Amino acid sequence: MQLALYRYSLPFRQPLMFKGQRLAHREGMLVSINGQWGEIAPLPGFSAETLAEAEVESLACLAALRRGEIASPALPSVQFGFDCAQRSWPNNLPAPLPPYPLLQGAPAVLIESLSAGRWQTLPPTRLKLKVARYAMEEELALIEQLAKWLPATKLILDANGGWTHKEALRFCGRLPLEHIDYLEEPCATFADTIAVAEATGVTIALDETLSRREEWHCHPQLKTLVIKPTLIGSLSDCEALVQRARTGNLRVVVSSSFESDLGLGLLARLAGEWAPKEPPGLDTGHWLTERLTTTTGEVMTENVHCLSKMENSA
Repeated sequence: MQLALYRYSLPFRQPLMFKGQRLAHREGMLVSINGQWGEIAPLPGFSAETLAEAEVESLACLAALRRGEIASPALPSVQFGFDCAQRSWPNNLPAPLPPYPLLQGAPAVLIESLSAGRWQTLPPTRLKLKVARYAMEEELALIEQLAKWLPATKLILDANGGWTHKEALRFCGRLPLEHIDYLEEPCATFADTIAVAEATGVTIALDETLSRREEWHCHPQLKTLVIKPTLIGSLSDCEALVQRARTGNLRVVVSSSFESDLGLGLLARLAGEWAPKEPPGLDTGHWLTERLTTTTGEVMTENVHCLSKMENSA
């Protein structure tokens, strides 16, 4: 059995904010089990575990495998990495649809960049915008401009639970609902999110609720589950959510958490398997300036730091 663990650090094109934390680099690990890869990359501000904690558990799991035991990680990021590295992937998976673009940044800057004619010739069918990060008036002005410039494009808004019930009511009450595909997690609690949806008529999606494994139920205003496997962890738990979505006639969107190109490739394969007719939310790779894999998919191990490499006859 060939086992290895590597650590990477990839610079962002510009520093990004994650729940109040300013990051200039994306850090994570790659695990290799008999030549098959997984990624372990807790996202600061969103994952409960730190990268240091994930490293300790990953090394312990590799040691267990070396002894011929079953590795049973408890941390979500480690679960995802080890599940991918040991998974029997289906053959002939359909290629996932192209991901929808992600807009992130100050509204004034985005308005200026969009006024230059971006997407005018070939507008996307869907466009994702992070909200609840800047002044509400500025974000609403940006949405108004997007609806005017891209009338055929449906907007996906992601608040990451950033509003109070009162703030979300005020925001959603002014939305051009005919241009909104759905709003992800307007409030920090499922009860507040449902109350806002009922009061304003906005269509909602769940994201953090799933990653935090909180209770939720189907509702007429709930249309979509945004599944982030690297935050949820266990692929069997993700598959249970996919099945629950199908039972409830909900859409499934497989979404990323700023993983490396290797992680995005794994998520694209899962999107092709779980939601082949739904564009995935995987447009985060362009924020990174470097890659970990070649154009043929080989990991460039010379560009990462080896934490452990072991081989036995098991």
